[in-house]
Order: sequence, then C-alpha cells, then structure tokens
Amino acid sequence: MQLLLNQTSPYARAARVTALEAGFGARLELVWSDPWNEDARLLAANPANKVPVLITDEGIALSETLLICLHLHLLAGGSTLAAERLQLAGLGQGLIDAAFATVIGRKHGGAAQDESVLGARRLAAIGRLLQRLEETPLLNEERLDFGHFLVAVGLDYLSFRLPEIDWSARARLVAFHRRLMARPSFTATTFQ
Repeated sequence: MQLLLNQTSPYARAARVTALEAGFGARLELVWSDPWNEDARLLAANPANKVPVLITDEGIALSETLLICLHLHLLAGGSTLAAERLQLAGLGQGLIDAAFATVIGRKHGGAAQDESVLGARRLAAIGRLLQRLEETPLLNEERLDFGHFLVAVGLDYLSFRLPEIDWSARARLVAFHRRLMARPSFTATTFQ
C-alpha cells in the first residue's frame, strides 16, 4: 500500500495514524506529495489534488480521510462501528475541517478572513465542536478507533496552526489529547 501525504496535512496525519494503529506500518509506503504545486503523481491518483490518497495493494486510489480510515479499520479486521462511534469520527472530521479552512482562509486572505461571515462561522464551529467533544463520554474509552484518532489529530492541529484558540481549560480534552499523543503512532507523525 502507498499513502500519498504531506507533513502538515491533518487529513493525511489522521490516515497515517489509523494505518499505524491498524498494524499496516510495515506495509505502508509513504509518498510525500505537494498539493500546492500540481504534483503529477498526486494528480494522477486524485484529480481533486488533495492528500491523503491511499493506493491499495490492488492499485485502487482511495481519497477522503474518513473513507481511507474506514477502509483501513475494516481491512485490519475491525468490526462495524456503532453510530455513536461514527458520530465521534464526524466530530473529529468537523474539527479538522473548520481548523483547516481557517488556516487556508488566513493564508490566502489574511487575518481579516476571521471577521468575514465564513470566517466567523468556522471559528464558531470550532468552539461548538470543542464543547461537544468535551462532553463526549467516548473519549474516556480504552478501545480506540479512527474516530478517536481524528479528534486527537484535530486537537493537535489546533495547537500547531491556531495556538490562539485556547482549549486548555477543557480538562477532558486535555487528558484525552495527552493520552493519545503519547502513543507511538502519534509520536511518529508529529506535525512539522
């Protein structure tokens, strides 16, 4: 299997962490790609020009982080996930989406983007997502799946790219984040 990714994509990190947690580290060839520079290999695998892309052993290119994570979960023999676990994955994906859109908005439109209607909606979404996640009992479970990994990557991405969004008063999220960041799959994939 090949994973097309880059170092700073929270989406790619979530897919890579899921692959490592599912036991595919030795089988996974990392293909570093640059979606901002019309990377020919990435474009051939995903016409949307986004990372991550998982190329299966059969040569099928899977894009979209949630689909890749679900495929890896099932390929590793994971069971069908209950709706509440899929909900957690959706909350984690939503956190990543809102944070990433905020970063890209600022990159291309400056800090004033935060005051636009879309910028304000994204920041409000981050606040609501953090509150919902703080209240989510699934974060305390020992049995982890890709929903937990998406949430942890989203929190770490906030700290990496949007440190002014302070979520340190959310004790459950802080404890959850610390617990997952200590895992080998997270230490091996630190944002750079």
